[in-house]
Amino acid sequence: MTTRYRVEYALKSHRRDNFIEWIKGLLAVPFVLHSQPRVNPSPAENGVAWKAPSADTRSRYAEVFHDIEELVDDHIAHAEQGTVDQSKLKLLVPSVGTFWTKLPLERAFLANEERRAISARRFVAPSFNDVRLTLNSAQLMALVDDLKLITFDGDVTLYNDGGALSPDNPVIPRLIALLRADIHVGILTAAGYEEKNGVKYRERIYGLLDAVAASDLTEEQKKRRLILLGGESNYLLRYSSEAETGLEWVDEEEWQLDIMKALKDEDIHQFLDIAETVLRECIDMMRLPATILRKGKAVGMNPTPGKTLSREQLEEVVLAVQRTLMFAEVSQRIPFCAFNGGADVWVDIGDKRLGVVSLQTWLGGIHGRCTLHVGDQFLSLGHNDFKARLAATTVWIASPSETVEALDEYLELRRRASSCLGLT
Repeated sequence: MTTRYRVEYALKSHRRDNFIEWIKGLLAVPFVLHSQPRVNPSPAENGVAWKAPSADTRSRYAEVFHDIEELVDDHIAHAEQGTVDQSKLKLLVPSVGTFWTKLPLERAFLANEERRAISARRFVAPSFNDVRLTLNSAQLMALVDDLKLITFDGDVTLYNDGGALSPDNPVIPRLIALLRADIHVGILTAAGYEEKNGVKYRERIYGLLDAVAASDLTEEQKKRRLILLGGESNYLLRYSSEAETGLEWVDEEEWQLDIMKALKDEDIHQFLDIAETVLRECIDMMRLPATILRKGKAVGMNPTPGKTLSREQLEEVVLAVQRTLMFAEVSQRIPFCAFNGGADVWVDIGDKRLGVVSLQTWLGGIHGRCTLHVGDQFLSLGHNDFKARLAATTVWIASPSETVEALDEYLELRRRASSCLGLT
């Protein structure tokens, strides 16, 4: 049962995406006016308190998405002219960010309508997930011809939290299909392991590495296009058939951005000291069953074996760390990410925006409109996929199975486009 507290907690600003909530509000109007059950059905309706889904409801929803699509186009035009603050969408949703591509939202809605029959519902209005999945579809449609780099979060995106890419994971053949299409595939994980032999990273993605090794992909498609970036933006490895683990370490000088190369060791240590102090204070004040783990470029708080931390406890810690670091002088020189990992809390040097930009630059200058990041943590505070929006288009998923569905949708769109051009 959903308690009043849980409902109110979900409405907190750090738990909401304002753009999606705004779209939900627009869709609520046609839902109320056209989709609600009738109180007094006529005898001709045989006592049924609702009518069959009408084309009118569907068309009203489609009109809303069409209008939003035009607002996005206007927003993009203003951004290109340097007058983004004058866009109507920015006035309506002040927190709205960058759109790297146009979004065919009406077409995306109609595609999701076929799968989910949204307009057929009479008691449940278009939901957060309905809007999220429609936005995902629109983004995939916009990238059919232009996608050059796709990056993935690890936990809850490619595999279950704390799990691994085992050989039976259904996402593996989809990733190989992307590589076969000459699309760069990058795994951007918060897990930070400094060992250059890649042993611990192999444990996370061994099923994919073995499948790639056994595939008919060319050496170019394997070595140059399958990449793993760990610690948000700190450790880069790429596939290698010659390496014992299947992963080859790439020297920092070859790929790191200037902003990362310029970081001083003393600043990093001071920054992590502050973060660690806050984590310890939180453990003491809230009597949390947790321990601290310090790494070279990260510090985290993990629950003690056999214990779990509640969502509220985890987010309290994230917010406390972020607020303290925000006012620390050394933080002005250190890009960082503090996030709730679902079971733990981590503070990393760097973030996924830097990770995505690093790969874009290293791979020859791939633009944000040709890059897609797939992840599960896009809420505005305490979620480490959020900053990827500053560097690339994104798809927001809620489970590994949704990642598979999104990739199937993209590959089918690509197949249809190729078929129309007579290329298949």
